[in-house]
Amino acid sequence: MRITTWNVNGLRAACRKGFLDVIETVGSDVILLQEIRCRPDQLPEDVADPPGWHVVWHPAQRPGYAGTAVWSRFPVEAVGTGLEPGDADDEGRVLTVRTAGLRLTSVYLPSGSSGDARQAVKEHWMTRFRPWADRERARAEPVVFGGDVNIARTEFDIFYAKGNAKNSGFLPHERAWMDDLVGSGWRDFVRDAWGDGVHGPYSWWSNRGRARELDRGWRIDYLLGNPAAADRVGWASVDRELSIGVSDHAPVSIDLD
Repeated sequence: MRITTWNVNGLRAACRKGFLDVIETVGSDVILLQEIRCRPDQLPEDVADPPGWHVVWHPAQRPGYAGTAVWSRFPVEAVGTGLEPGDADDEGRVLTVRTAGLRLTSVYLPSGSSGDARQAVKEHWMTRFRPWADRERARAEPVVFGGDVNIARTEFDIFYAKGNAKNSGFLPHERAWMDDLVGSGWRDFVRDAWGDGVHGPYSWWSNRGRARELDRGWRIDYLLGNPAAADRVGWASVDRELSIGVSDHAPVSIDLD
């Protein structure tokens, strides 16, 4: 089974640019989407209710903003939204489902790059996210969460490490938070596949300075699994070239046995 996570940077625009072609080429069986920026009734019929897919939507209340979704080739049980019972999650940032014997969550953590106010929101989310992650990690069933966490974990996950050391997404305490999360027992499947000490693979690129063309990016999109899922992954990929022109993020995929 191939699981893909992808920040599509607006699903309506991505559809016009070849979204459906990309996911067919990747061969995804389950897709965790972030930043859909729409409600399903704003989409073409073949995307709002795609043939051959079971879909759960979690759009933001604010029009044209954030939002998550899960597409699966297998029947889906919607488990919940947000980080705890009663969490309004009105920006549509956390969506959990069960499908094909797995518990899966699409996650879109806030960016802090626009200024101090949004950085404070991001750090509040980081504080709230960790207890949720600890509970999910401890489950006996296989759990995978994927998405855009807006943090590059190490200097090997960003092309310009030194130049971004004081920028949101690569601040020392953000990197420590991400390292501690993985160190608590979550497996970073893409890093496991590529190996420590290897630069990339990057999953997001600025639109400036030919960054995508030259592969000068950040790895901020992850697929992480709890111990029950850890030994089932046999392959991982980031499809940079395939998604050029569709989103500023690339789809990140793993295969589970």
